[in-house]
This record gives sequence, structure tokens and C-alpha cells, in this order.
Amino acid sequence: MSIQTCFHCGLTISKNDLLLFDDKEFCCNGCKTVYEIFSSNNLDGYYDFEKAPGATPLDIQGKYDFLDNDNITSKILDFNEEHTAIVSLTIPHIHCSSCIWILENLQKLQSGITLSQVNFPEKKVRINYNSQQTTLKEIVYLLSSIGYEPYISLDNYESGKKSQNRSLIYKLGVAFFCFGNIMLLSFPEYFEVNEYWLDNYKPFFRSLIFLLSLPSLLYSASDYYVSAYKSLKSKILNIDVPIALGIIVMFLRSTFDIIMDYGSGFFDSLTGLIFFMLLGKMFQIKTYSFLSFERDFKSYFPIAITRIRANKEESVPVYDIEKGNRLLIRNQELIPVDGILISENTEIDYSFVTGEAIPISKKSGDKIFAGGKQIGKVIEMEVLHSVSQSYLTQLWGNAVFQKEVEQKYQTLTDKLSHYFTPILLLIAFLGFGFWIFKNVTTAFNVFTAVLIVACPCALALTAPFTFGNILRILGKKQFYLKNALVIEQLAKVDTIVFDKTGTLTSNKKSKISYEGKLLSSLQLQLLKNIVHASNHPINRMLYDFLPESDRISVTSFEEITGKGILATIENIPFKLGSADFVLGIPDSNAIQTTLHIEINNEYYGKYLFKNEYREGLSSLFQQLNKKYNLKVLSGDNEGDKDTLVSIMPSETTFNFHQKPEQKLEFIKKLQEQGHNVMMVGDGLNDAGALAQSNVGIAVSENVNVFSPACDAILDANRLKNLNNFLNLSHKATKIIKMSFVISLLYNVVGLSFALTGNLLPLVAAIIMPLSTITIVSFVTLMSNYYAKANLE
Repeated sequence: MSIQTCFHCGLTISKNDLLLFDDKEFCCNGCKTVYEIFSSNNLDGYYDFEKAPGATPLDIQGKYDFLDNDNITSKILDFNEEHTAIVSLTIPHIHCSSCIWILENLQKLQSGITLSQVNFPEKKVRINYNSQQTTLKEIVYLLSSIGYEPYISLDNYESGKKSQNRSLIYKLGVAFFCFGNIMLLSFPEYFEVNEYWLDNYKPFFRSLIFLLSLPSLLYSASDYYVSAYKSLKSKILNIDVPIALGIIVMFLRSTFDIIMDYGSGFFDSLTGLIFFMLLGKMFQIKTYSFLSFERDFKSYFPIAITRIRANKEESVPVYDIEKGNRLLIRNQELIPVDGILISENTEIDYSFVTGEAIPISKKSGDKIFAGGKQIGKVIEMEVLHSVSQSYLTQLWGNAVFQKEVEQKYQTLTDKLSHYFTPILLLIAFLGFGFWIFKNVTTAFNVFTAVLIVACPCALALTAPFTFGNILRILGKKQFYLKNALVIEQLAKVDTIVFDKTGTLTSNKKSKISYEGKLLSSLQLQLLKNIVHASNHPINRMLYDFLPESDRISVTSFEEITGKGILATIENIPFKLGSADFVLGIPDSNAIQTTLHIEINNEYYGKYLFKNEYREGLSSLFQQLNKKYNLKVLSGDNEGDKDTLVSIMPSETTFNFHQKPEQKLEFIKKLQEQGHNVMMVGDGLNDAGALAQSNVGIAVSENVNVFSPACDAILDANRLKNLNNFLNLSHKATKIIKMSFVISLLYNVVGLSFALTGNLLPLVAAIIMPLSTITIVSFVTLMSNYYAKANLE
């Protein structure tokens, strides 16, 4: 008689509980209802991913009524502005591809949900929803009704602490205990000691060894069985399949030996195998955590934020901001932390968070969220929480701003891993078949050793560890990459396009003069307060040049990209920018960078800027010219062309009077010609070009401004080291190729020893994590060596 199982959750159904619907069998009304929900919303493809992937939904009526309280939900929500709210929920039941699929299609189940993204390793789902159409409580009930009840602990939201999963530590401890005691009890068998008491109590000791192996077999190694089972159910052969098979074969063979009194079996090797494999897994996790820690908390944001203390402005690193600090935010600056608006009013662009560039108006006393971009006049805010750099990293990596890139080495690893396990199983069975007719013990040793020693873990770790370590090294050198893929893209670049103002020129060094009608002290004071709100390099230089003055509130402020500023202060309209913007006359004959001034509809004159170029540019360009095509784009006139020609190699192409949209088109044309383009700009007028380029680098000089579409942020003082950074990216690809060769050679040598019967399973288990340690050590040493050779 066949056992009846639930179509949705896979549990066994008793006769009394059997429910039939749509020619399918269900164990309860909950599972039947979930199936109906999915079917009516055309989501029954959920069951195509895995047979019976769902959990039985629970009756939780009234459990989440506390989510009606706005004070509580405000602590849970990551973001809540106007009609858009974002929440990250922990879903413990996420376990397979069908879970991911259904959770990323929640918008089909409930109106109001606009986007849902799953973080599978952390078992989290990030949900964007319209707070006018649905509520957090309704979303939580929806998730619970389909078997994905979220875990919500207010203690975690209050303290910010996350509980750690220590199951691997416990399993490692149990495995070590079993391995140590079995080794101790097996010593007499090793030395074949003939002693009365040992001979008489041999069955007892062997039974004890058998019992001691069970916790290690059933508990410590359980993850391998679960992973292998899910892999087979999904019709995919992952690396845990041969490992689980090897463990089971060793246990059955050892049990058979004890029952038949052939010997004590391989329980010492079995428990040792499990212990060393778990030790290797622990090593991998700890190494990944180390790289993640470096990435999230030590090597992010070279930029600073302006803090106000005792009515004085000071630039501080973004991670030095604390609760209660007063911050000054200029036009186009990123708001790095949640806070309360102190200034009268402003507009915030939250496209960095939501992907929608619709400014939201705020008034004094309103809460403003981290990740917004200030638009208009300068504002002040009070900090509510210290900066969460991991949150800012998440914003920078928002899928809205991701570029379509091919990850060559990850793809290669996936291809190798895909064929690795079937070939490994074939070799293991062939080896077993060859030896079984010669020596049964050797046959089992060969079979198990082959399954264990030829692990592709080291192969799979090659690319992520190489790129991860290079990412960390570059971060310490103040070159901050969005992710590891950027390193691979850097190595493919053949053309580099530079913006001039704020990139090649320094904001801090410039000779400024004025031509025109004399400006009164009041006009200078008003002008300083207007340019204070801007982050454009020219305006920042003028702000530093003008005499100190008291702060005066700017009534209105609009900065038009690539043109200039329209502002009103003390009821006096100001217009400053290019000659074309202020006077309506092209400034093509000018020989210097200029900023024209119009006050109260009357033209006064212009400021002239003699740019100071960054140190080391001539040497940098001579180095880059050997490998790359160099281009310079500038929104300014040709006044600095002679200076640039003296600095840049003769093959360099110069383009002046370039508007932001023209810079974008210039990049597109280069790409259409087959070039792999890197754009280096200041992140203000170059946002479109940075997004279009294969690699976009925003040069940062003590301001909290960069494009969300940029792939890297480079501290301005490190621009002279750009060639060294590019060389290191090439070395990273070289390290990966060398690591692939070492890993493949290891597997070939290991397999050859295993097939000849000269490799015991226990030794194979010790060698397997050692291979991972070898690869990680090699990658670390080589990347540090190349970093030292190229960056110091």
C-alpha cells in the first residue's frame, strides 16, 4: 500500500485528514488554501521547482496585532516616506529555489507590494510596498498564510543585536569528542596487542566505538545528508553528494566488519573525516566573515560629512558621526544617517533607495532617512542614529544601479563544478570495481578516499577569495570598489576617459581673480552663502576664496547641472554660472575658467580661475599611455588646453565645452567601436557618463557626493596611483589562473594516490581542508606580494 503525502508540504496524510482538491491530495485546509491561492494567481509554477516545497501554514490570528501600532512599525521599517515603505524580514523557512521564486513574486499575491528581493544566505526578504494600499501587518499575515511566517523580535530591533547560529560549533564539538574517544579505544587494535582482558572485552569495546560513532554520524554530519538530499531532489549533483555517500559507505562497511567479527572497521577514520571536514567548513566561514567585516566596517566611504560644533564647520569621516550630532548637508549630498530636519524646508531625492527620482518635500521637525539626496539650498539636521555602513553599502549595491556584466571566473567555476561531481562519482565506482576483486578493504578505502580527496571546494574558493582580498587591499589604499566584479572589469579596460574640473584639477588649489563692478561686502556675504550650498568644484573653490561671513538663510536655490545656479537670498535674486547661462552669449573665446555673476538682474562681472592640477599627473599619464587610449572631456573652455597638452601624452584626445549629455554620448560611441571604457569623474556632472561606462570611478575630495551608478570611489589624493591599481587588477586575474592550476593539480595528484590504494580515507579527510587552506594562503600571499610590489 503506497503512502499518501501532501502535494504542498510533503507530510504523510492519515486517512482521517485526507483532503482532495483539483485531483491532488492535501493534509489540511491550510495547505489546500495555499495551493488555491497560488493557482488562482497563476503561481502554481512554484511546484515545478521542487516537489512538495511548502510548509504547513499556521493559524496565527491575532498574533501580530501589535503591528497596528505606528511606534512599533517605525522601529521595524527600514524606510517609510510618502507612499513608499521598505522592510527587511527574516524568514526561517526559506530553504529552496521554490521559496525564493514565490517570495520574489509576492506582488502577484497582494496589491501594494511593488518589489520583493530574497537574500538566501541570510534567509531574509526585503519588501518594497505602497503604504496607502497595504500595511506591514497584512504582509506578515500573507507570508504566514502561505507558510513563510517571519521572525519578528522587538528586542533585536531595540538593541540591534542578532542571534548567532552556533550549530556548526556544536557539531564540531560533538565530532571532536567522538573522534578523540574512538581513537583512544582503537589503539589496542592498531598495535594488535594480545592481552587477556583486551581479547575478552574486544566485543564490548567495538560496541562502544559503534555507539560513539552515532552522534557524529547522525548529528555532526547531518548537514551533508540534507544538502545531498535536496540536491538529488532538484536533479543537481552538488559536492555534498559524494561526501554523504562516502560517509554512509564507510559506516555500513564498518558496521558489517564488527557484526561479522572481521575487525573494528573504520569508525576512527569516519569520525575523523567528519571532524576535519567540519573544521574546514569552519575555516571557510571564518575567512569569509573576516573579508565581510573588512568590507563593511573598515573599508567603506573615503568621503566625509560636515559636522557643526560650536557654530564651526568640520569635515569628519562618515563613521565618526554619533547620535545628537548636527550635520550640514549641501545640494546633491547624500544623507548618511536617519535624522530630524532642523532647517525650515527642503526636498529629498530618494531614488538611491527606491529607484524613483521624485523629490519629497520636508519641513522642520520631519524625520529624514539615510540614503536620500539633498536637493537645493544647504540644510542642517540632527542625527538620530549612528551610521550603519553596511546599510550604506547595501544602498550603493542597489539592484536599480547594477550594470550587466559577465563574471567570467565565476562562470568558469560553475561550469567546472557542474561536471565535477558526476565525473568524480564515475571515477570512484570504477576504482571500487577494479579493487573489489583483489582486496575488499582496499576497494572500500579507494572508493571513500576518491569521494573525499577530490573536493572542488578549493577550486570554487579561488575567485571569491582572490577578489575579496584584493578588494580589501584596495580599500586600505583608499580605492573603494562596489563589489568584486569591478576588479574583473578593471582588467578588461582599454580606454580611459577623464573629466577635467574636480578630477584632474584640485578643488583646494586655484588662483582666483575678479573682473567687473566692485562687489559690496554685503553682496560678497550673500554670494558666499549661496555657493556654500553647492558641491561643484568651482563653487567650492570660490567659497573658500571669499571672506568669512555670518550665515544667512537662502530663500530659494536651484543648481542646473552643467550651467549654473539660480538663487534668492534676502529677497535679492542671484544668477551665477557660465556666460551662456548668465548672459546668453557663448564663452568660446575665453582663455580661462570663469564664473559670471548677475545680481538683481544686473550683470556685475566674473571670477577667473587658474586651475591647479593634481600632483603626479604627468607621470601617471605617461604610465597609462603605454597600455590605454586616453581621452579628456571638459565642460569648460579651452583655456587650459596648453597646460593639459604639456601634461598629457601627444596621442591624447581633448574635447571641451562638453555638456553632461554629450559626455554620455561620447562614452557610447567609444563602446560602439568595441572599446572597454573606464570613466573617471567627480560624480556631479558626470553621473550619466559614469553609469554608461564599463567602469565608472568617482573621484572624491572631502565631500559626501558620488553617483549611485559609479562602480568605485577613489580618494582624490590617490589619483596618481591609478595605474598601480589597474596593474593590481591584472595581477588578480593572474592569481586566479595560477590558483586554478594548483587546485586542478592537487585533485589530479590526490586522485592518482587514492585510486592506487595508497591514500586512507582519514588522510584524505585531513588533506581536503588543507587544500582549501593552501589555496587561501596562496591567494593571500600572492595578492599581498603583488600589492606590495605595485602599491608601495
